[in-house]
Amino acid sequence: MGMKARCQCAKIEFETSTDKPLGLYVCHCTECQHQSASAHGITAIFPYFDLPSSAADLVGVWTRPTLKGRVMECVFCKNCGVRLFHRFQDSMPAPGEKPGPTATTNVKGGCLVGLDKEMMRSAVHVWTQHAIVDIPEGVESYATEPPRPTQAQSKS
Repeated sequence: MGMKARCQCAKIEFETSTDKPLGLYVCHCTECQHQSASAHGITAIFPYFDLPSSAADLVGVWTRPTLKGRVMECVFCKNCGVRLFHRFQDSMPAPGEKPGPTATTNVKGGCLVGLDKEMMRSAVHVWTQHAIVDIPEGVESYATEPPRPTQAQSKS
């Protein structure tokens, strides 16, 4: 059983592929600041999953290139506009194929019903060179992009 999640208007409800994220990131990059209309974005990384088929007509997809040249697929609710998650096209499975070990669905933290302070204590702060709020002392942080973990590393 995974974590429950939903958009702001609750027209889209879904469950993640596992009961805990593989990792939590607080991103201070300017793209996340714009996307969240806040000081940072929170992303919870899960093994790849899709939304229920009942949500297909309720979501929109916007794609954008990243600084590293990857293409990010950003999925949002057409009704309330909330970003639900993003994925990278180079690690998404072809239709009908099983996802590979690096395929993830990166859920926006505000959509997760069970996200709490205790879970956030392990969050990694990234792109802190663009931070407009103080980074908590003692947390794992990176001035730019962190190393990309594999699912095997994240589970051990």
